[in-house]
Amino acid sequence: MSRWRSGAALLRSGANGRADDMGFGRGHLDWARDGADWPNREASRFVRAAGLTWHVQRMGAGPTVLLIHGTGGATHSWRGVAPLLAERFDVIAPDLPGHAFTPAPRQSALSLPNMASGLGALLAALEAEPAIVVGHSAGAAIAARMALDGAAAPSAIVSFNGAFLPFRGLAGQLFPSMAKLLALNPFAPRAFAWSADRIAVERIAVAIGSPLGREGAGWYRRLLASPSHISGMLGMMAFWDLKPLMRDLARLQPHLELVVGETDRAVPPSDAREIAARAPRCHVTPLPGLGHLAHEERPDLAADIVVRVASEVSGLQL
Repeated sequence: MSRWRSGAALLRSGANGRADDMGFGRGHLDWARDGADWPNREASRFVRAAGLTWHVQRMGAGPTVLLIHGTGGATHSWRGVAPLLAERFDVIAPDLPGHAFTPAPRQSALSLPNMASGLGALLAALEAEPAIVVGHSAGAAIAARMALDGAAAPSAIVSFNGAFLPFRGLAGQLFPSMAKLLALNPFAPRAFAWSADRIAVERIAVAIGSPLGREGAGWYRRLLASPSHISGMLGMMAFWDLKPLMRDLARLQPHLELVVGETDRAVPPSDAREIAARAPRCHVTPLPGLGHLAHEERPDLAADIVVRVASEVSGLQL
């Protein structure tokens, strides 16, 4: 980590441009204020790659594991999992473009192929080659796209409630258009941010099958109070196209471990059957009683699954 500067030092130095040039400004999360008590803050760094300044957390030693959060999340999503994996692995967890402390100056950076290539550039800047990539929800789709496009060459992908398939029926026709309209409306992110109180966030967590309690909901409340984070979230939903990924799963080379929370109400658990039928090397691990944020509900169980896949599938000596 000696080759990195701390986020505060990087922003003070101006080596990569003024703070406003990097997207930190009105409506954006401020690292000194909003990140003062951020989970695993001691592992945080800011790294320049693919035209962006990424907030990245890195900890531990051993084979590299890349952790990719889902839409609307951030590194906090791995707050319990990352330290457990760091006992055996070199763990890298970034904030995706437009999320939390990684600004996205261009909406084009939020497309699935561009997120995958951007993460590939980040890995190159970190001189890291992940043996395992772990993704939650949309993060699992990014992991697959990275492997398919050559941005990473892991031996296995571990998907926690992976969002690989497009919305079906009328929702598939209307949702992307609505998200795009909201993403292009400069007033929409601020309106959403004003309405994101703690109780509303707790209700959302319950609605997707993963009650998080006050502390867990508090981190999401902080994110959803930021118009820039809302903008990144809407842009990601608006400019994604999962149809090519669904088609390309047939040539996915890494082992795909589909970890499925059986009470997930965001990504239907039944999707796992279709994904498994398309991916050539796939195994499904059901998690009874856990929902969309299963890795946050049971970080110990999530870490154990990653270790098992690394040992049994990838043959890593841990």
